Amino acid sequence: MVVRPVPARTPTGPGPVDDPPFDRRRSWLILGMVVAFMMINYADKSVLGLAAVPLMDDLGIGKSTYGLVSSAFYVLFSVTGLVVGLLSARWSTRTLLLVMAALWAVAQLPALLASVPALIAGRLLLGAAEGPAASMSMHALYAWFPPGRRGMPSALQIGGAALGTAVSAPILTWLIVDFGWRSAFVALAVTSAAWCALWYLIGRDGPYAERPGKAPAPTAERPAATTPPPPLSRLLRSRTVVGGILSAFGSHWALALSSAWLPVYLRTELDMTAKRASGMVSAVSVLSLVLLLTVPALLDRRRRRGRCGPAADGLAQGGAVLVSAAALAPLPFASSVPLQLALIAVAFACHSVALPLHYVTTAAVVPAARRGAVFGVVAATGTLPGMFVPYLTGRLVDGAATETAGYAAAFLVSALVLALCGAVATVAVRPGRDARALGGEG
Repeated sequence: MVVRPVPARTPTGPGPVDDPPFDRRRSWLILGMVVAFMMINYADKSVLGLAAVPLMDDLGIGKSTYGLVSSAFYVLFSVTGLVVGLLSARWSTRTLLLVMAALWAVAQLPALLASVPALIAGRLLLGAAEGPAASMSMHALYAWFPPGRRGMPSALQIGGAALGTAVSAPILTWLIVDFGWRSAFVALAVTSAAWCALWYLIGRDGPYAERPGKAPAPTAERPAATTPPPPLSRLLRSRTVVGGILSAFGSHWALALSSAWLPVYLRTELDMTAKRASGMVSAVSVLSLVLLLTVPALLDRRRRRGRCGPAADGLAQGGAVLVSAAALAPLPFASSVPLQLALIAVAFACHSVALPLHYVTTAAVVPAARRGAVFGVVAATGTLPGMFVPYLTGRLVDGAATETAGYAAAFLVSALVLALCGAVATVAVRPGRDARALGGEG
């Protein structure tokens, strides 16, 4: 009996060609570094708000001037986010993140001079260096995770922001109370420098990264491209991208308001001590983290089981911002402190769910070759509220008959903006529809 060898099977259909391996251990190591990167990022943002009361007393400045210093952070934030995003196809994301974190360390040092011009200079540099941080760290992360595995990493990346605030608020407050407000800025400079050293040793660009002059290897999730990607202008007109920008705009409006003014509001309007106020800020961040780790994961699970309708992504993104608006509107009229604290928690935590989801839906409709550029534009436009919301709030508080009336006006204006952004995002975000039209990864 002659045994004939069984011929090797030839795969049929558009299977993977030279499929990059998914290195789980390395991918999650990079994810851990990116989460730490975002933790430092948001600790940098929150330190000025935590130090606001002693800083204003020490320098003898009013709320409008403090609001101007806080808004200075965002003057170059959107510009650098846009420019770096457009140039990201030419630069290694490993290098970009290293340079950003090094500049964060340098940007903390002008605070030691304890003058308004020095504070503004430091916040300008910090904002310029942090403008591309969220979008480029997400871009770096997506180079390590294929399209079918990005939901939880995206949530963890944004969750690093909430975790950073939750962890840093009590530590920075302890430094501010016991060692003076300048010590918190020094601690953040040292932390950024330490992250740089680790990233220099660990950081790498992943196998799913786009490299200049080289098309990515086709995979099961990403077949070989047969047509060039659509122009950037067409991608930015996509309803899903526009809806994602608006959900991010609303979320960043609430984030700018809470970063600059929530600690001040808790101390001056609710008569909290510095430590109790930082505990409340941490509690809001913990609630935000819980939502970030559950809602995107639930959507992923329902999507894998085929139980997500075409409107699910829009409802999740827009709904998160709408819930924050619904809690912010009645806050000025709440009659008891427990009710005020509950409304504060919902208003300043729920909106954060929109941030990872708008990156996921944008990546779904945008071809990988355009992803860095579109992420840069989305980040630049979505984060614009930070440029004027802190200063606007300070003007409203200083210009009102009482501080309470000024905060009420600021909260009502913010609630209206969030409601509009959330409503449009709810009906506009449809990644399944737009991915088919634009050749996205789906």
